[in-house]
Amino acid sequence: MMHLIHGISYLFYIGWAILTGSATIVGRLFLPGQEYARPMIVEVPLRCVTDMEVAMFASSITITPGTLVTAIASGTSTQPPVLFVHALFEESEESALEGLYDMESRLLAMTRGRAPSTAAKSVTELEQEEGRE
Repeated sequence: MMHLIHGISYLFYIGWAILTGSATIVGRLFLPGQEYARPMIVEVPLRCVTDMEVAMFASSITITPGTLVTAIASGTSTQPPVLFVHALFEESEESALEGLYDMESRLLAMTRGRAPSTAAKSVTELEQEEGRE
């Protein structure tokens, strides 16, 4: 039941992110004298472990206007997978990471039934936590 509630919540969250991202792009086009964008590429160590989670997270980022996944580095037994995300309108790398980790937490709440409480861990640590080793 929690997966369903988190899934519905995630769909509304992505819908809202698409609307606000679109509004930001249009708004920046028509504001004279203001810098249009501050493009940057952010490296995001993931808490997503499975191929499905990584694909869903990368798709969610790419569908949101103003962000795009440019590359995915696969993880190893000690390193989590990493996404390289192109962001247009963030003020700093920290604010970009904050938004991306919020999106990832909501996605993982949907797929796992609970949001992770810590930063990215190795695959081995995650498997030990979930008793899959």
